[in-house]
Amino acid sequence: MSAILECNSLTKKYASLTALNNINLSLERGRIIGLLGPNGSGKTTLIKLINGLLVPTSGTLKIAGNLPGTATKKVVSYLPEKTYLPDWMKVSETIDFFKDFYEDFDEKKAYEMLDRLHLDPQKRMKTLSKGTKEKVQLILVMSRKADLYCLDEPIGGVDPAARDYILNTIISNYNENATVLISTHLIADIENVLDEVVFIKEGSLMLHASVDDIRTKEGKSIDTLFREVFKC
Repeated sequence: MSAILECNSLTKKYASLTALNNINLSLERGRIIGLLGPNGSGKTTLIKLINGLLVPTSGTLKIAGNLPGTATKKVVSYLPEKTYLPDWMKVSETIDFFKDFYEDFDEKKAYEMLDRLHLDPQKRMKTLSKGTKEKVQLILVMSRKADLYCLDEPIGGVDPAARDYILNTIISNYNENATVLISTHLIADIENVLDEVVFIKEGSLMLHASVDDIRTKEGKSIDTLFREVFKC
């Protein structure tokens, strides 16, 4: 099976700051992958490059063999770190917006997930708590039939119960040929759902390995290894 994401000598600089330095990385389809590193390590920069929001300084990044652009936006579903849906919108209107914008959006799935959350589609975004807003955004993102889901800090800033809901939503709503890339620094909360991990430190790739290999070869959890690598 061909790789969904390939980075070759990928570098991104902001003036004198190197956010990503010569990243070589290949991610296969059908995997849940943790993009792990402390704040400021380059995780969000990589996700923005994948989504065409930034342009590499040098090197290449390809999604399903294509450079970021119109073709890749059709196969990548992106959850940014910050809430972006307008407060005046009703939840149902956010679903209409995604349905109009994305051909692969499954309206029925979105309403089913809302129903499981016992959330009234007629509520306006401004009436929802931060955690519930993030759940709505995740529902929208996971209701697409995408090839690559990029989730930037999906469990940051929400309570443990909301984290459980978010992780269950992620693992229950992607197809077996798709890849989910989850950026986070909350390792212990997500390591049980991961197939692979990518460690990034100060813009450099430190490790890319399967979770099973790490546990077998290192004899330790992902969280423990992360703390050793990053001296947490």
